[in-house]
Amino acid sequence: MIILKSLMSAFLMYSRIPMPQVEWKEENRRYSLCFFPLIGAVVGIIFTLWKYICATHDIENFLSGAVSAIIPILITGGIHLDGFCDVVDAKSSFGGKEKKLEIMSDPHIGSFAAMHLCIYFILQTALFCEIKTVSATFITACSFIISRALSGIAAVTFKNAKNDGSLQEFSNPAHKKVTVFTLILIVILCICAMLFNDIITGAFAITGAAVSFVFYRISAYKNFGGITGDLAGWFLQICEISILIFTVLGEKITEVCVL
Repeated sequence: MIILKSLMSAFLMYSRIPMPQVEWKEENRRYSLCFFPLIGAVVGIIFTLWKYICATHDIENFLSGAVSAIIPILITGGIHLDGFCDVVDAKSSFGGKEKKLEIMSDPHIGSFAAMHLCIYFILQTALFCEIKTVSATFITACSFIISRALSGIAAVTFKNAKNDGSLQEFSNPAHKKVTVFTLILIVILCICAMLFNDIITGAFAITGAAVSFVFYRISAYKNFGGITGDLAGWFLQICEISILIFTVLGEKITEVCVL
């Protein structure tokens, strides 16, 4: 029963998918981070179905890319983009750690966040337009899973910048050994699936995930002294677009090799 309640808690917090309400207590969130990647799986499945519809009904690239960028927001409610915006505003202040943490707690969006958000969506939409092959579509779908698995691993292994917050509500009660083992297993399965699907494009995509994960750790510790819920959301967005960039590069290189 605790497993089921942990699953529901994860979906209630990190998605807009209807779930039965569960009591908000630590016991019911013990394994929630283990199920975090499942939300990414839902996003990946819907993304794949949409790309299939585009391919079979001759839907133009721009519409295909635009809807692809909207799908994660419809599933998650934009919770991770909110963290992305908060972190951009904080980092753009060039203040000290305490000042940056204070800015992240401000519910208002700043001009720097608005600009970066526009740039993010323009780039993401353009990159989604470049995803044309079945293998690249599959690898991109996996990115929604692996980004959440890496985010969950960081949540229970990286140092926290604050003693409270949304991240701590899930990381503190988490059964750390089970969570880390489960999420590492998911990452390994994703890596194997991506490489099996297309070894070149898959290798590029994995590189994108690894680079973003290392950058997350360095940037979080340097600028904030650890991670927070907002930084976890920021990382998830950075990880997904990094994988997308490297996937497109890998797809292009694969095309050249075939020619």
